[in-house]
Amino acid sequence: MLTKRRLGSQGLEVSALGLGCLGMSQSYGTPDDAESIATIHRALELGVTLFDTAESYGPFLNELLLGRALKGRRDQVAVATKFGWRIQDGKVIGLDSRPEHVKEVAEASLQRLGTDYIDLFYQHRVDPQVPIEDTVGAMADLVKEGKVRFLGLSEAGERNIRRAHATHPITALQSEYSLWERNLEPRILPVLRELGIGLVPFCPLGRGFLAGSARRSEEYPPTDWRFSDPRMKGENFDVNMRAASVVRELAAEKGAAPAQIAISWLLNKGDDIVPIPGTKRRTYLEENLGAVALTLSPAEIERLDLSLAPSAVAGPRYNERLMPYIDR
Repeated sequence: MLTKRRLGSQGLEVSALGLGCLGMSQSYGTPDDAESIATIHRALELGVTLFDTAESYGPFLNELLLGRALKGRRDQVAVATKFGWRIQDGKVIGLDSRPEHVKEVAEASLQRLGTDYIDLFYQHRVDPQVPIEDTVGAMADLVKEGKVRFLGLSEAGERNIRRAHATHPITALQSEYSLWERNLEPRILPVLRELGIGLVPFCPLGRGFLAGSARRSEEYPPTDWRFSDPRMKGENFDVNMRAASVVRELAAEKGAAPAQIAISWLLNKGDDIVPIPGTKRRTYLEENLGAVALTLSPAEIERLDLSLAPSAVAGPRYNERLMPYIDR
């Protein structure tokens, strides 16, 4: 069984690795509900207790899928979901973190998930049109009502993390963080540790680069996230494959999978970090969970740190349409 870690300082304890469920419903290939549900059930068998979804995944389909998969097992897990987008006619069309919308989304998410409480409720992206104190105040009302246990933010910057936490204790920040994407290290990680907030890194495998499975953007269909990923285009792809080669080399030396090296690196960055590698297949789930038993020496961690420094990675992590939603 997986070891446990505490997220934040308010009492939430979860497995050392969680499961990101987004790709089961969108963005990465054709959905396969049967295999996705089997993957969730296998994760339960192996001790995973943190399952991550959002109203915008699908939209709505992923919460419904997770709710079906967890039926009869809800008390074994911590369910995390997110709000913060305006969704119309099945499409995400902008941000909306108005207090009344926060409460509407919570009620709808509870119904789709088939539960009467959400363990970890995140603001998916900071809404510059709504003071974060107002948004977190509405989230705090949900805690008082017993509909939410703990609060989180996603991709929030230092100033808004502090303002949110002053309004109601924040348990976790979810942001992209990996060997591949180190933007949190200079300012965000120190703030989280000062305030006692846990970190839930998504995309810990760099959308396939760190697992050795990435392909050029043009090899994916236009409906796939990776089709428009700047790091997978043109010369960027070549530069990034060379940069990520250190992970594959170390994996070969240790008889491990590259994905296990990348996840183990993250786990070694602090016991307040709970990565949520996403997959919809049992094979990759089991491979990812093998990272918990993998040991990296200080010298191996330093080798990875230096070889995949931010300057070694070519291209922004999001395209021009999505970068403005990051609160940095």
